[in-house]
Amino acid sequence: MNIIAVDIGNTNIAVALYLQDEEEFIKSVSGRSHAKLTELFKSAWEKIPVAESSSEGKRDGVIVVCSVKPAWTKLVREIVKDNLDEKVHIIGEDIPLPMTLWLDEPDKVGTDRVVSAAAAYAVVKDAVAVADVGTAVTIDLVDDKGIFLGGAICPGLDIGASALKEHTAQLPKVKITRPKAPYGKNTNEAINCGLYYSAVATVQEVIRRYAESLGKWPHTVLTGSAAEIIKDDCEFIDSCVPDLVIKGIVLAYKKYIEEKMEQVI
Repeated sequence: MNIIAVDIGNTNIAVALYLQDEEEFIKSVSGRSHAKLTELFKSAWEKIPVAESSSEGKRDGVIVVCSVKPAWTKLVREIVKDNLDEKVHIIGEDIPLPMTLWLDEPDKVGTDRVVSAAAAYAVVKDAVAVADVGTAVTIDLVDDKGIFLGGAICPGLDIGASALKEHTAQLPKVKITRPKAPYGKNTNEAINCGLYYSAVATVQEVIRRYAESLGKWPHTVLTGSAAEIIKDDCEFIDSCVPDLVIKGIVLAYKKYIEEKMEQVI
């Protein structure tokens, strides 16, 4: 199966190419860069072989999108249509979510959260918590039956840094890195320590409370653009998978196709 999986986030758009189920690449670009996005889609699509049964040279592939930003979803639709003469398949619209949701407003949950949780559960086959550290920090829980129970949403590292600068008179905007010490010797270091350890502590505390609710500690997966920054201080994390959303997109599409085939049979 040949798939271009597209993860449209709040800050960047990740595009992954899978040829015959093998990952060829995952590249991330800003959604504000129309030219780079166009070139990335064109180069990925050209790598997909032409279908043997096609007399019109149609390529044997599909473009599947998971998005949390409608404006960029529209942009991707237009790029794909104008340059590839193809349509995109949107998870949550054209493709069903890959797991059962036990939520008050299931139609409002971020599809990125659901596909990540589904990808983690598909491997673990038991209760699992997924902490996605990106523009926002989301910490979601799936029970041992594979039901998405809900989660917590917090500001991400960069949002925290921006908020301190915007809402104080003298604090600077700081780029968050792993601190050299648990306390800062200057303002920049103090902000860095505060935001960094707040993120680590938040993830740990939320998952601890999930464990109390479940009666056991769930397998815990760390993902997201800032996962690599905090992972070394997250001793409670079982695994770190930076591109879990991409894997969830592929899983959701395959599950959809399998279920369609079963209906035909």
